[in-house]
Amino acid sequence: MSGNKIFIRSNYLGGTGLFEMSTYLTNIGKPAEGATVSIINPDNNEVIDEVKTDALGQIPPIILPAPPLEYSMEYDMPRPFNQYNVKVTLPDYNDANINNVQIYPDTIAIQQVSLTPKFEDINIPYPVLFGDFPPKIPESEVKKLPFPTGQVVLPQPVVPSVIVVHAGVPEDASAPNYTVDFKDYIKNVASSEIYATWPMEALKANIHAMLSFTLNRVYTEWYRGKGYNFTITNSTAYDQAFSFGRNIFQEVSDVVDEIFTSYITRPDIKQPLLTQYSDGRRVKRDGWLSQWGSKELADQGYTAMQILKNYYGDDIIIKQADKVEGVPVSYPGAPLNIGSSGENVRVIQEQLNAISNNYPLIQKLIEDGVYGAKTAESVKVFQKIFKLPQTGVVDLPTWYKISDVFVAVKKLA
Repeated sequence: MSGNKIFIRSNYLGGTGLFEMSTYLTNIGKPAEGATVSIINPDNNEVIDEVKTDALGQIPPIILPAPPLEYSMEYDMPRPFNQYNVKVTLPDYNDANINNVQIYPDTIAIQQVSLTPKFEDINIPYPVLFGDFPPKIPESEVKKLPFPTGQVVLPQPVVPSVIVVHAGVPEDASAPNYTVDFKDYIKNVASSEIYATWPMEALKANIHAMLSFTLNRVYTEWYRGKGYNFTITNSTAYDQAFSFGRNIFQEVSDVVDEIFTSYITRPDIKQPLLTQYSDGRRVKRDGWLSQWGSKELADQGYTAMQILKNYYGDDIIIKQADKVEGVPVSYPGAPLNIGSSGENVRVIQEQLNAISNNYPLIQKLIEDGVYGAKTAESVKVFQKIFKLPQTGVVDLPTWYKISDVFVAVKKLA
């Protein structure tokens, strides 16, 4: 890491967080090596730290001051995060400016930047718990099926490969639509809605609610059935907060990777529940998850499932989506590691070889269906590039990430 030149003011004291960044060149689908990343104090525009990306398009973790941890643990406290601006420059590409990156104590903030000829500035708003957002308009948690218009066409709940987010209220035709990877969307929502410093079981409970809410919109074709060309909005009055290009947090990312195919429902109900929630302080509603309340229950030792049952009822169950659209082959059900063999191993080797054309640090493999040391090493390099635990084992998060990247590079090819 370069010499950190941070000037620590009195209101910055309390804790530290880590900032990590991955950069990509969207026109060729490769890491952006040699890009200059500047961390800037937004109050005086002073450059705090400056580093260059490596062959993976990444920078070493940068330690940044953050407020005391207890600020995010109680309601009505000072702002629990510090904000920094980030600038990424690379010859022949437009500068990327990301404003108001949020750093919490004892967390890892992850920023992904795709460098393109026309990349626009990104301004990250406050998270919902600290900012001023319109409260959710109540809806029924279960939608009547079938609809009179016959718009519900999905035979079972599915996790789509991408989701189309409308950046405004449904009626605002001037607002842009963003097509986003499904997992990236959930990670963005969770990083926008709650604090990454909360206990793990509180994070899981909230992310379960966000997943089920989203998959209800997908399954019921809620907005497309009304004639709109998007899946969901970023208006908190109708749906969930989403801020295009914002930084996410490692703790949030890990939970989403673990549970992203799951949803909440009830016995004898096919669709995911529209699991509504509120902050639990400014807005409280019976039958809705309280975000601050979930944090307090986790502090008392409640598990994520106990928290969810406390708000949505004892009869809720967790189910897995039947398939993931856009993924060539479904997860085999057990991790692949050294000693594994068969068609699933061959598929992973084939996909890693295709990915290595764009990420040359991943070594080419013989597609023999035998999981040996070379396959494990290629998996480790892939995991390092895409911010997954470097185990050399193809578990569910690694399997789907390999599939996602394989689909993307094939499209570029």
